[in-house]
Amino acid sequence: MRILAGLILFVGLSGCMAPAPPQAPTTRPVAVADASARLSAQRSAKQFVEVVQTVEPVAERECRTRLPRANCDFLIVVDDRAGQPPNAYQTVDRTGRPVLAFTLALIADVRNADEMAFVMSHEAAHHIAGHLPRQKQNAAAGAVIFGGLAVLTGADASGVRSAQDLGAAVGARSYSKEFELEADALGTVIARRAGYDPVRGAAFFTRIPDPGNRFLGTHPPNAARIETVRRVNSQL
Repeated sequence: MRILAGLILFVGLSGCMAPAPPQAPTTRPVAVADASARLSAQRSAKQFVEVVQTVEPVAERECRTRLPRANCDFLIVVDDRAGQPPNAYQTVDRTGRPVLAFTLALIADVRNADEMAFVMSHEAAHHIAGHLPRQKQNAAAGAVIFGGLAVLTGADASGVRSAQDLGAAVGARSYSKEFELEADALGTVIARRAGYDPVRGAAFFTRIPDPGNRFLGTHPPNAARIETVRRVNSQL
């Protein structure tokens, strides 16, 4: 088991459990559970370790089955930076090793092991499905298209750069909803094979802000995510 507390060097970001507010597109806060339903700090920490020990080998096995040549050696870390909201995300380090990161607030916010296992499985699924490189490709394509259009309309260098930045942002969001649903589906498989109840785990969605079906939103409606989990689980 590999659990590191503290900062690590990230080269990308993909996936999380809740949508970001417009003013902070890289932060995904979730609603805080009722105090009466939250676990003690000691129980939360113990539960997290137990879920890591159970889910990690299953996720790695699923990764190697689907991607024999990929780096499937998941590094699971605790993001213990002060003031971080409940959040979980998948990224890679400088060597290309997949990283699954969880803030302390997220670890404290989940109500049971099924929720923690589903969140962890969801983030592992982002890596297995290749969402981070696909997101980068979409961003690069958007930057090229928007930048090209700016050149054609006679924009100066500053205008072209602004258009490229906008295009990258639009491109990165183009398929983000689909990526989340794909991660929910594969995460359901991983959590179930690890011995957890993904439907019970998906109850986490009932406590986070519902993003609705916004144009270029980063996350699909919570109801669609819960339905995906239920559908896939019924087929296992």
